[in-house]
Amino acid sequence: MAKKLVVGITQGDSNGIGYEVIIKAFSDERMLEMCTPVIYGSSKIFGFYKKQLHNIAQINTNIISNAREAHPKRVNILNCLPENTTVEPGLSTPDAARAAIVSLERGTEDLKAGNIDVLVTAPINKRAMNGEGFGYTGHTEYLCKKFGADDVTMIMVSDQLKVGIVTSHIPLKDVPGALSVDKIMHKLRALNQSMERDFGIDSPKIAVLGLNPHCGDGGLLGDEEQSVILPAINAANEEGILAFGPYSADGFFGLGNYSKFDAILAMYHDQGLAPFKALAFENGVNFTAGLPAVRTSPDHGTAYEKAGKDLADPRSMISAIYTAIDIYRNREAYDELQAGKMQPVQTDNASRPRGNKTIE
Repeated sequence: MAKKLVVGITQGDSNGIGYEVIIKAFSDERMLEMCTPVIYGSSKIFGFYKKQLHNIAQINTNIISNAREAHPKRVNILNCLPENTTVEPGLSTPDAARAAIVSLERGTEDLKAGNIDVLVTAPINKRAMNGEGFGYTGHTEYLCKKFGADDVTMIMVSDQLKVGIVTSHIPLKDVPGALSVDKIMHKLRALNQSMERDFGIDSPKIAVLGLNPHCGDGGLLGDEEQSVILPAINAANEEGILAFGPYSADGFFGLGNYSKFDAILAMYHDQGLAPFKALAFENGVNFTAGLPAVRTSPDHGTAYEKAGKDLADPRSMISAIYTAIDIYRNREAYDELQAGKMQPVQTDNASRPRGNKTIE
């Protein structure tokens, strides 16, 4: 029987809906059959938000100072914030930003050390955190640096869609200059590898979106499709990657063509995330492919307007937890299979005929 995984969960911005979706997720006792949760935050803040929620069953919590102390049948809260951390639901404050940084740092340390098996990150306020010295444009960039990864790929995941993006958190005006054949090729390789190793999809079919309206309309609206994107697709095909396109994004999603592919590669953030969230917002998951460890996140933000009002929907958080567990298991199975392929075939030399002697 597979071991129950320890799932680390960072609290995110303590003035957003992070605690609410975490509490609602683990109000279902069946979640504790799936994993052992370790929440990086504050038991005091956890209690504050639990009191704001109605119709929440009793949650058995366990306050710890080290992830290795986690109780397998309880919701473990690893107190890592200062006692005087204030909570002001719905507001962007320095306290909340600093708390989000501390929570992320502690969770990442434990993930690297192997004290937890996977990491699920609740939503943060990037601007507020950078005002407190965070120095990164998001979780993806932070984790890439902390794990020393050459590059990582943001993949948005749902039951019906898996969308990767070539450029992540950069201004739209910088996107065309950031595209190159090599960069698109790198993302196609990463997306292909992730589909196989992380999601168990053999020979995945990947749709590649164009950059310009109508894929440039034969050069009238831009030539990146012909000069950059199509050459990358052709090069990927030569490597055995089943990449197709480029496709005009509006028609591709509007006509439901996404259902014919295992994954989609978009050129920039909103090109991929806008249709994804329109189609799968309630249970969408943000996954960071390319890390040596597994990290997922709900696909929504801090939602300050809902904080402390018992309005937050926990389905995306629940999906993020399930997805992290599934990817961990898929990687185990894939790596075991690959290791088996590398083993030499063992034969019993004693039973093998020697020389040209006839065996009667």
